Amino acid sequence: MNSTQNKKIYRLLDANMNRAKEGLRVCEDTYRFIKDNKSSTRTFKNFRHQLTDAIGSLKLKKYIKARAIEKDVGRKSINSELKRKNVDDILLANMQRVKESVRVLEEFSKLTDPKAASQLKKVRYEIYAFEKRIIAKS
Repeated sequence: MNSTQNKKIYRLLDANMNRAKEGLRVCEDTYRFIKDNKSSTRTFKNFRHQLTDAIGSLKLKKYIKARAIEKDVGRKSINSELKRKNVDDILLANMQRVKESVRVLEEFSKLTDPKAASQLKKVRYEIYAFEKRIIAKS
């Protein structure tokens, strides 16, 4: 890969790392402050830390340096992102955001750090299983 392509991949990884961690934080805070569920709060927090650990090996400074918010062609929100009926809608939307972002991180880290890709796959499947458990309870 050439340096221009690397920078674009780093930018993609940065955006998806931010998206995944933000989505996890929304879920964590919802379970902490609204649902008052200590166990689920802890699980979401653990997922954030697992993600940070996996990506930590990917040299985050490179990704932050590649960030180009002003050039982001997909930055504008779409109408469906602005419509939420209730807390569960917010949770579901953020769980989808997390899963999609972790998948992108997993796929593209195969180009930069296969060990991280393996860790991310593990985290992704743990998130799938946890999502099923919390949806079954609601």
